[in-house]
Amino acid sequence: MGMLSFLTGRTFPRGVHPPGLKEATRDQAIRRLPFAPRLVLPLAQHFGKPSRPVVKRHQEVVRGQVIAEADGFQSVPLHAPVTGVVEGIELMPTARGPKTEAILLRTLPGDSQAVRWSSPRDLSGLSREELIRAIQAAGLVGQGGAAFPTHLKYAVPEGHGVDTLVVNGCECEPYLTTDHRIMVEQAQEVLAGIRLALRAVGADQALIGVEDDKPDAIAALQAQIGPDDPIAVRKVKAKYPQGSEKMLIKALLKREVPSGGLPFQVGVVVNNAGTMAQLGRLLPLGEGLIERVITVAGPGVERPGNYRVPVGTPLRYLLEHVGFRGDDASHLILGGPMMGNTVSSLDVPVTKAVSGLVVLPQAQADAAPETIHPCIRCGRCVEACPVGLNPAELGRLAAKRRYETMQERFHLSDCFECGSCAYVCPANIPLVQYFRIAKALNRERLS
Repeated sequence: MGMLSFLTGRTFPRGVHPPGLKEATRDQAIRRLPFAPRLVLPLAQHFGKPSRPVVKRHQEVVRGQVIAEADGFQSVPLHAPVTGVVEGIELMPTARGPKTEAILLRTLPGDSQAVRWSSPRDLSGLSREELIRAIQAAGLVGQGGAAFPTHLKYAVPEGHGVDTLVVNGCECEPYLTTDHRIMVEQAQEVLAGIRLALRAVGADQALIGVEDDKPDAIAALQAQIGPDDPIAVRKVKAKYPQGSEKMLIKALLKREVPSGGLPFQVGVVVNNAGTMAQLGRLLPLGEGLIERVITVAGPGVERPGNYRVPVGTPLRYLLEHVGFRGDDASHLILGGPMMGNTVSSLDVPVTKAVSGLVVLPQAQADAAPETIHPCIRCGRCVEACPVGLNPAELGRLAAKRRYETMQERFHLSDCFECGSCAYVCPANIPLVQYFRIAKALNRERLS
């Protein structure tokens, strides 16, 4: 099948246009961060069951070695990001506060830190099932932030044929340029990953959605597409939240994922561009995911950039290398400012899911929040919501603690917490926080 046509101008209804704030990092090449003297490796770095440790205290491990195995099909293994010594397995803080079990690994000083645990192989003869098992063995999870195990996306339930692989190269969050730089600098690996993913999922074609403000990424990807590749780059409008998988499916294919449904129900699997780059590099080498690229940016950073960081690197160590000093974690947002989360502690590590770290200045972090006013029913949140919900009504129901009604009559579960409603609200109502609380209480009620 020849290369599909290149089209432009695609988007989805509604959405918002926050400032990009990417100038400081979008043209900066990826740089490698030095290895921290001590890594913290949570066993729960992905959606599904946590990994099961296979090492013990004082054990020496080499870079790339499996240190925790997958605990069933809905889990992935964890590999050693450095050659070092296991200090123990302890409860450690997470970004959201509660502690979780983690392997503590002390880096051996003076070691070359070459990957010493790998099994290169020819992938051409592998069946679809064998490819899926190999992807699981690599510990691959989505690099866009959700950390859903990649092999689970490809294990599509029977009766749901997938015809299209959609590759998300939008990166619409302010500040973040991780995927942008990966597409520019690692386009060959992105395309290699796409070819493997097409085989694993059994799709006929791949569409790479890239926002129209990334012409260098579009050019780099197009240069790697062969005449027989069933792959096309499709330019989409730069708008938030264009990178949401349901919005991107609508923009590229005009297909509507049903309420409460998943992309495979409309014949689609969606992967992040960074995930494709990891897949294209790791699988032929027979290696595991031990590092990732993240953007570190924001007014509080002296040396913003895109850094290749070993998984498990404490934020405190990372921040020392980008010019942030202090012990106050309230300045920090993991991910982007629209959907990211504030950090509970500087001892929280970079995990497989972390795509960026936004650092705010002291004055901005300490500023008193603007006053919350009553809803004036202006309708701006309704006009902005990309999935067509009524955030104002949901907010009023949340204030009355009518959480069940929010779900049963107003489709609360379809909200993916993009923050568009709160962004445009002139009353400064923290709608997303209300919705998160309502979802959590509904889950608790049903458990």
